[in-house]
Amino acid sequence: MRIAISADQIKGCGLYLADELRKRGHEVLPYGAFDPAHTPEFADDWAPVSAAAAREVAAGRADQAIVCCWTGTGASIAANKVDGIRAALCSDAETAAGARRWNHANVLALSMRLTSGPVLMEILDAWFATAPSREVADVLNVEHVAEIRR
Repeated sequence: MRIAISADQIKGCGLYLADELRKRGHEVLPYGAFDPAHTPEFADDWAPVSAAAAREVAAGRADQAIVCCWTGTGASIAANKVDGIRAALCSDAETAAGARRWNHANVLALSMRLTSGPVLMEILDAWFATAPSREVADVLNVEHVAEIRR
């Protein structure tokens, strides 16, 4: 799977994310501080790098994205501004599974401050193991969310 990842700085769970995704067999498309072409500690601000990663998903160049910032809140807000994106800020495995199942989330937002290495692994396990629900009520809710923007 191709996964776009972004962060404005590499701290906390960001220290492990790219390597863990590669270990799991995913191709990583790096943005911001994850991009090896960026050398400063603060590669870019969270808003543009989160939007860039989300645009990769919206354009079909990435299957999913993981956007990170210190709290995860700004990254999720920025990603959700991209049409067709359903970004979910997840702090635990159950929230990640629910976001995939009921919300059909295609972008995972993470807090680099709150997400420890072990919790990151649990979140990724749940995120990748859970498919979007095909139950009528769930599908209709996701379709309704898409209509809200119009």
